[in-house]
Amino acid sequence: MPPKDLIGEVFSQLKLQKFETSIVSIEHVQDLQYVMEKHHEQGIFSDELYNEWIAKFDFGLPENLPNVRSLIVVAAPQPQFQVTFRWNAESHSFIIPPNYLCYSDRQVENTLSRILGHEKSVMANNSLPKKLLAVRSGLAKYGRNNLVYIPGMGSFHRLIIFYSNLPYPKHTWQEVQMMEECRECEACLRGCPTGAISSDRFLLCAERCISFYNERAGDFPEWIKPSSHNALLGCLTCQGVCPLNKPFLQWIDNRAQFSEEETALLLQDVPQERLAAATIRKIEELDCLEYINVLGRNLSVLLKKKGKL
Repeated sequence: MPPKDLIGEVFSQLKLQKFETSIVSIEHVQDLQYVMEKHHEQGIFSDELYNEWIAKFDFGLPENLPNVRSLIVVAAPQPQFQVTFRWNAESHSFIIPPNYLCYSDRQVENTLSRILGHEKSVMANNSLPKKLLAVRSGLAKYGRNNLVYIPGMGSFHRLIIFYSNLPYPKHTWQEVQMMEECRECEACLRGCPTGAISSDRFLLCAERCISFYNERAGDFPEWIKPSSHNALLGCLTCQGVCPLNKPFLQWIDNRAQFSEEETALLLQDVPQERLAAATIRKIEELDCLEYINVLGRNLSVLLKKKGKL
């Protein structure tokens, strides 16, 4: 199949699965790197944030994908995920926000592999600033809360990126700007419990965001009030109060249930090697194995908030 037809097939097949797609030149990787480094030089990114998150981005090109020409950016609609824990003979359900589970990545990769067959024309990428790329590619727009929004999905989606040696359609590399709907709306700014969203700067103060802390080990800062915690991972507050997300707030997928014994072991921060294989399998199915060292701590603050611990 000629390259032009392949591109059309990629767009149409992903669209059938309700995914939205854009393709941009690989040359724009340099633009992404420039923006990240410039923000750090200007002090927009603190050293702590830069070293913990930003410095992990890899702007080099893949050596095992010859003639890489483009980046394929895909947005997959994704719900909130509800996880239930038995504790003291009661069931307690908590939420994992959209974008944490990786099953959409596999769906997209399978679709691309089926279309491209033996050509081996794509390779998954998880080391670029996805939100910035989605906005600059024209696929998404930034909200005041610094999340990215896509028509028909709001911020309830997961972004997936692939290197590709497919050609790219000619289109404009977009400037970064906030959605018009956000200009007179401050719902997320007023709702943020930690002041991470500010009226005097466009970028989120990520080092003030609950997500920054509940994805990493250690004690929570004292300035995060116990009542602010609202999700097993990440934070849902700014998404929950956003008017554009109203159609999606009841979209919740019940994912896993942990027994009383499993809950007790998680709360005790038992090492992974001492957990039963069935427990590990549940955590893997939630794509949370990389966060296993914080799940017990996060669960405990949520149970304490409910007065159950």
